[in-house]
Amino acid sequence: MTTLMIFHEVDDVEHWLSSPKREELFGPAGFTVRTFVDPEKTNRVGLIVEVPDMETFQRMLESEAAAEAMKFDGVRPETILTLVES
Repeated sequence: MTTLMIFHEVDDVEHWLSSPKREELFGPAGFTVRTFVDPEKTNRVGLIVEVPDMETFQRMLESEAAAEAMKFDGVRPETILTLVES
C-alpha cells in the first residue's frame, strides 16, 4: 500500500464532507480514505488515502468517473496537491 496526503479546495466544505462520491469511487478500488478540514481556511480540505499502487490511483484520477465525482463534490482541480509517503 502507498499512503498519500492530498490537499485541495472545495466550493462547500459541508457538501464535500457529506458526499458519498469518495466511497463510491475509492471503495471498490480498495482505497481507504480519511478526511480533514483546515480550520483556518474554510474551503481547504485534505485526505489521507491508502492506495494499492500509484498506477491504479493515477488511472482512477484520469477517469471520467473521477472527473464527475470532483465536479459533484465541488473540488477545484487546479488546487490539488498530492504528497506521497517516502
